[in-house]
Formats: sequence, C-alpha cells, structure tokens
Amino acid sequence: MLYPIAIERGSDTEAFGVTVPDIPGCFSAGDTLEEAIENVKEAISGHLEILAEDGEEIPLASELVKFVDDPKYKGMIWAVTEVDVSRYLGKPEKINVTLPSRLIRKIDENVGKGKRYTTRSAFLAAGAEKLLHA
Repeated sequence: MLYPIAIERGSDTEAFGVTVPDIPGCFSAGDTLEEAIENVKEAISGHLEILAEDGEEIPLASELVKFVDDPKYKGMIWAVTEVDVSRYLGKPEKINVTLPSRLIRKIDENVGKGKRYTTRSAFLAAGAEKLLHA
C-alpha cells in the first residue's frame, strides 16, 4: 500500500519530522530527508503491527491529493512510501470468483500499470477494503 507522508523541513540543527495522515499517532524523524523517509517505513510497520495485535482495523492508504490542501499540513513536503500490509491482514485464502469478461479486461488493464496493484487479487482486495471501510 502507498501511504502519503507529510515531511516537516529540517535544518542543520533540527531533524526532518514525518507524519502519516492515514495512521493517527504514527510519526517519525530523520537527520536527512532520505533518512526521514526510510525511518517512517519502520514506524508504519510497528504501528500496524500493534493495531493487528490489538485486533484493530488496518487503515487504508488515501490518495495523496486528499491531504495536500489541508491547512494543518501547510508547508510540508509530500511523498508516498510503500508498505506491504499483507502480513497484518491475516493468512490469504484462495477463493473462486465469477466476473463478466469485460470487467476482467478492465481490471487487467489497471493491474501492473502503476505500483498500486500488481495482481488481480491485489486489485480486488483493495476494492473490497474500500467498500468495507466506506
């Protein structure tokens, strides 16, 4: 999943601070921009692990545009970081699904185009998650 991250600029004397808007309470930092981006992956993984252990829902990643104009993130540098959330969602189970051929073609056109969905299963799982969290 690609989580948007908001990065507060650092300086020679202050670290770069990172906030993950989709995961309340998830913060990180780093002495350089690169370090801050790398460190936030560990912070997200740790946060999601705690949520999973507590039986809480794993927050979905929003599109970056949802936050860009939010005044509380004014002046922040934006990036996205990829986190594999599959290990927090439980063991995968194989199912058979029947879909119209036209719909399958449309799914296949979107799978692999970007980094967001790499398989049909990932595409369908993401769609199901969005509907269940709506």
